[in-house]
Amino acid sequence: MIDPDLAGRLHFRHRLPGREPLPPGRHDLGLFAERDAVLVVPEGLDPRRPCPLVVLFHGGGGSAERILPMLEAHARAARFLLLVPQSLFPTWDIVIAGHGPDRERVAAALAHVADRFLLDPGRLCFAGHSDGGSYTLSLGLANGDVASHLIVSAAGFLSVHLQVGAPRIFLSHGTQDEQIPIDRSARIHVPTLREAGYPVTYVEYDGPHAHQPAVVAQAVDFFLSDPPDGV
Repeated sequence: MIDPDLAGRLHFRHRLPGREPLPPGRHDLGLFAERDAVLVVPEGLDPRRPCPLVVLFHGGGGSAERILPMLEAHARAARFLLLVPQSLFPTWDIVIAGHGPDRERVAAALAHVADRFLLDPGRLCFAGHSDGGSYTLSLGLANGDVASHLIVSAAGFLSVHLQVGAPRIFLSHGTQDEQIPIDRSARIHVPTLREAGYPVTYVEYDGPHAHQPAVVAQAVDFFLSDPPDGV
């Protein structure tokens, strides 16, 4: 039997908040001495109602500060919580050697947010670009009972040892990506995911290894819209 920790299970459960919500703004959560998790709370969010949440994973060598522009304006405009964990090392543990301290850090950050806000189980999204996209796919497919949606941008690989649930997936990749060529990544991942039964929305765009504002906006609409009939 596969050890659920090594397979990336987060052991997260939704619960009623036990603490006062954080005010609007950008907050360091104070969970870790270095590379702390960041939470963006938009103006006008009603913490008494189920709150949509996006957990955004940075790319290799990245940080919360560098990846926040991908979704922060959308979070403030559409009024969803935006949680940005940071890997302990320059990139996510699964890229280096397998699930380890980053899984624990993500779980701790999720629990901290759930203790302050009532989260919407049907609107909890993992998202990421590049190594963060690979982490989104790998962690998300192992925790489909936690993540209802996955937004995956320019992912290089997926490493899944345990499949739980069936999150809806929005996957995008640039046709001019020289860092992670599309023929060795997205064009392989998408049919594999669909064959496994996952609902996948796939967008190719004429661009390099960078997320595109128009495609990100499409992904946010995908996350916040009602699911199609039968899904």
